[in-house]
Amino acid sequence: QVQLVESGGGLVQPGGSLRLSCGASGRIFSINVMGWYRQAPGKQRELVATITSVGSAAYTDSVKGRFTISRDNAKNAVYLQMNSLKPEDTAVYYCNAHVRQTILTMREYEFWGQGTQVTVPS
Repeated sequence: QVQLVESGGGLVQPGGSLRLSCGASGRIFSINVMGWYRQAPGKQRELVATITSVGSAAYTDSVKGRFTISRDNAKNAVYLQMNSLKPEDTAVYYCNAHVRQTILTMREYEFWGQGTQVTVPS
């Protein structure tokens, strides 16, 4: 009922930049927090960044100063601008959204994108 569609992944050299996009569609009244997670081979999925509906952002320490999360509420979209990329950033990146689906209740449901591969070779 809610779909998150990601784009922008790929291969980039160390020090390069990449911009990930994710748009939500379906049964959506409003979206509260959105975020980006990543999962590297052999590791657990980790939170990268979150952003509230009014634009307050938070980042994991390893990406602070390099990554920027943003959103466009009119498009139900969230973005992740990744600069100064390092090999350790290599992972599958997933977008996430906490969605309010109806005006009748403030209950939020969590949805995930399909994941997009980001590769930064050594």
